[in-house]
Amino acid sequence: MKQVTRKEILDYVTYEEQRENIRAEIIELKVPLRVHLGENLTFLFETKETVRYQVQEMMRIEKIVKEAAIQHEIDTYNKLLGGPGELGCTLLIEIDEPGERDVKLKELLGLPEKLYLTLTDGEKVYASFDSAQIGEDRLSAVQYLTFKTNGKRPVAIGSEHSNLQLEVDLSEPQKEALAKIETD
Repeated sequence: MKQVTRKEILDYVTYEEQRENIRAEIIELKVPLRVHLGENLTFLFETKETVRYQVQEMMRIEKIVKEAAIQHEIDTYNKLLGGPGELGCTLLIEIDEPGERDVKLKELLGLPEKLYLTLTDGEKVYASFDSAQIGEDRLSAVQYLTFKTNGKRPVAIGSEHSNLQLEVDLSEPQKEALAKIETD
């Protein structure tokens, strides 16, 4: 996976002028990269384009102009892509009601290590994650995961957590979009 470089990043004023068109393109790009598992889990698989968009949005919101700060954003968001042979994604645990969210995030403690992709040959590859995203008594509602696929294509995503045991097959557009990430 190629990573975002500084020369690909617009200054925030130029970006603001082009934002409407860029945003529309990214929204369309994300459609097949978004996978729902159950009622509350949404996986957004990351690409160079989605990472570049996130960097541009941070620069815009925070009006970042210093080169060191721009490079810091690039380095931080590039980590979402994973390394060679990996698919990176952002997991959103979406629970609107605060009281219910607190309860479910406690119930789902240990979830990241129980998430997996099923590959075309039937192998399950489990998520790698940053343990700093997990507290002692609850899970963060946003997780950054990678799956080591070694170039094999995923066909399903699932969870073996005791409070969330399910698997969903990927649609053909999702399979194609994930396969394209690995070849970019």
